Amino acid sequence: MRQGGRAKRPLIGYYGDDFTGSTDVLEALFRQGLRTMLFLDPPDEETAPGKERSRLLDGLDAFGIAGVGRSLSPEEMARELPPIFERLKQAGPAVVHYKICSTFDSSPETGSIGKAAELGRAVFGGRFVPVLAGVPYLGRYTVFGHHFAAAPGAGVFRLDRHPTMSRHPATPMDESDLRLHLAKQTSLKAGLMDIVALDGAAAEAGERLERLLADEGPDLLLFDVLDERRLAVAGQLIWQEAMQRESPLFAIGSSGVEYALGAAWQAADVNRQMVEQATSELGDGSPVEEGAGQAGFGAAKPVDRLLVVSGSCSPATAKQIAEAEEDGFASIRIPAVALVHPEQAEEARTRLLAEAKALLDEGRSVILYSAAGPDDPGIGELRQALTAQGLRPEDSSRLLGAALGGLARALTVETGLTRILVAGGDTSGYVARALGIYALECRQTLAPGVPLCRAYADDARLDGLDLVLKGGQVGGTRFFELVRRGGVWADERTDV
Repeated sequence: MRQGGRAKRPLIGYYGDDFTGSTDVLEALFRQGLRTMLFLDPPDEETAPGKERSRLLDGLDAFGIAGVGRSLSPEEMARELPPIFERLKQAGPAVVHYKICSTFDSSPETGSIGKAAELGRAVFGGRFVPVLAGVPYLGRYTVFGHHFAAAPGAGVFRLDRHPTMSRHPATPMDESDLRLHLAKQTSLKAGLMDIVALDGAAAEAGERLERLLADEGPDLLLFDVLDERRLAVAGQLIWQEAMQRESPLFAIGSSGVEYALGAAWQAADVNRQMVEQATSELGDGSPVEEGAGQAGFGAAKPVDRLLVVSGSCSPATAKQIAEAEEDGFASIRIPAVALVHPEQAEEARTRLLAEAKALLDEGRSVILYSAAGPDDPGIGELRQALTAQGLRPEDSSRLLGAALGGLARALTVETGLTRILVAGGDTSGYVARALGIYALECRQTLAPGVPLCRAYADDARLDGLDLVLKGGQVGGTRFFELVRRGGVWADERTDV
């Protein structure tokens, strides 16, 4: 990465273990004023095809790599992650962030955060690996090691009692103490900087951190997050640890890591020269300021048609689908079992493509969805169909995501769509890859954790596409219509 003929050192490099989470970080860094780009594969100046791709690396303050680690087994993670971690290390950012979902959903068999910690620690070393999951902005809190998450319209729940996460079809969360949850996935020892230890000034918290490290010697250090004040203190401690190292500090967490660091950079008791020196190595040395990372994009405008592709089982997404139908969207339940059956897939795809295209040609916005909430009988039917083929239930995201991505690409090319919304973290990555996109950049924010992105693709018909990747639980009930309108809202029903 170069600017003005010299090496350019980013502040942060990150790997997102799913695509919606990866764009969540894009939004967080955008809000901090950092020019950031998200790549679907590790960016490499020497091998990136075409001058346009190489030039995308110039002028960046941060960059990310979107992955699918959340859906991988530990064995698959051991093959997938080390080369990516080495590429991130080579770029030399102050912090390398392994970005996880803010609800910490993972298990020993799927998306193991403990396994990622082991692999990252082997590459980056360090005194400890910071772990931070709380994001007050998104309604996520960690208190004395126990994690809590807001449910849209229902309040805040302890993770093991959360109406969605406790029933997640792939990684149900049955433990709210994140240290115990990690202990099921790794033998690495986890310590805790709780809300009491984080109280007061950063210098006092730093002394408590040093005593904790000396007394307990943890490999992983979980930071409580109750409010913005303690989030800022945690960020200062993480940033100070990063500034003491010549190589990147490896951290694990939600986009709370970016919000914590952003708060630390703005705090009065953080040595501003450290940040300015780091950004000077990045480029012009100017301070980090809110909104500086907008990259000259104009405000998004409403579109006449929106394509929604949903692989989410969340009740929040089910409500959004129902409200979108009230707003005039046409919804089509995809024949999931047929789409994953080798002998039925092509006929099912052809029929689905023709139905969706006809509606789009009429000027309708269209939703392609696989399930309406966690109790949808189609979920069990699909699992049974995969098992009958000798596949794992977890393979549904990969198979359906690729099929839906192919449909989305065909519909975009054939009907001239300019904006697509994808719902479901495990589905989004496969859809984006099937679309032929190689990078994303935040264009504007729509709702907490959901930016509207500008897509980069070699195919001119897809380059410049507006893409929104939404986690299952994110957004108000009329979020689909909000996306269609480009964030412009002007009527009485404003639950967005």
